[in-house]
Amino acid sequence: MTEPTKINDQLSVAAQISLDDLAALKKAGYTTILNNRPDNEEPGQLDHTTAEAEAKKQGLNYVWQPIVSSAISRKDVHDFQANLLRQGKPILAHCRSGTRCYLLYALTQVLDNGASPLALVAEAASKGYDIRALPMLAEKLQAEK
Repeated sequence: MTEPTKINDQLSVAAQISLDDLAALKKAGYTTILNNRPDNEEPGQLDHTTAEAEAKKQGLNYVWQPIVSSAISRKDVHDFQANLLRQGKPILAHCRSGTRCYLLYALTQVLDNGASPLALVAEAASKGYDIRALPMLAEKLQAEK
């Protein structure tokens, strides 16, 4: 696993994790793993049931909130925010590359906290994530109410 990207003291994002990564994540101080990847998105991908069993064995909370990037809804953003608020911290959110998780976090900031989409795009870019779709997606979701 590549080193997780810290967004703030409560949340980091990462690409797909492996079973072996779970022990290292526990040792690094994470308390919750938030998996935003649907099962079978790619051949050979770790399925959520196996990951959850190992996470629990390691003493980690595990949440599976599968999100398809091309179909993010306001409910998805609300549920992601609820997980950030309710789960033990720090949280490691992961997906295929970490971008989907970063985008979900940024959407919570725009929709719930009135943050600037462009500032969040720039912040993400400085950390290696391309979330240029944020302004348009946030506008679309704001219209959904």
